[in-house]
Amino acid sequence: MTADSLPGLPGASASSGAEGGSACVVAYAVTNRGAEPFTYTITFSLTDDQGRAMSDVTETVASVAAGRTVRRTLDEVGHLSDQRLDAAHVRILDVKRVPADEAPAAAGSCPPSGLRLTADEGDAAMGLRVVGLHLENCGARPYSVEGYPVLQLLDEELAPVEGIEILRGTEGIPMAGGGEPVRRVTLRPGESAGASMAWRNTTQFGEAVTVPYVRVRAASGSDPVVVAPHLDLGTTGELGVGPWRKEEAGGVPDRPQSS
Repeated sequence: MTADSLPGLPGASASSGAEGGSACVVAYAVTNRGAEPFTYTITFSLTDDQGRAMSDVTETVASVAAGRTVRRTLDEVGHLSDQRLDAAHVRILDVKRVPADEAPAAAGSCPPSGLRLTADEGDAAMGLRVVGLHLENCGARPYSVEGYPVLQLLDEELAPVEGIEILRGTEGIPMAGGGEPVRRVTLRPGESAGASMAWRNTTQFGEAVTVPYVRVRAASGSDPVVVAPHLDLGTTGELGVGPWRKEEAGGVPDRPQSS
């Protein structure tokens, strides 16, 4: 079986098979048809015999050179009761790509800057959306940051999205709260800071806007990182961003909550 590639993105195809027993090996290939290296994140959906989703598996294929095809496998992806989970139960759910030199550093790795910047999966309640940005000092020296992350919104082709106002602070977003004071945050090695992006998924008059990618800098002049939070901004034309705040060990800073 071959899974169809997603429209508008370089193709990712999958097939699977097994040799004896019930283990399933899924083979897939990623082809970069762009002009620069990209890092790809592919989400596979595993389904039962009725096509119902059982679970998702996400794989990252880093630094695929322009014009190259990279092949990978998903081993032991799962079982369905006493039946082998074969190719008919695996499909490609989503594909994201970002420039390889702006991709978030993998867990357990540290970029040359000594700062690892990532986005979480976010929260949603009553139309309020909140996605957290996390800045970890994985280097050997203290790092200080003051103020707000610097954001650039990008479309599917990684071109700038115009017409969205980026607000400093989240108090301008209904039900998001905010009003956090700006403080200088100094991170010792191993410490991290967090900031929130907040918006209302409100659709009224006009065309609803969805932003799949955001280029983030910890501060003006910092190395950029492109994250893929998929901002469903609706028609409000606004995105609020809170200031950096130090995260507690094993926790996150306060973030806007619906009320």
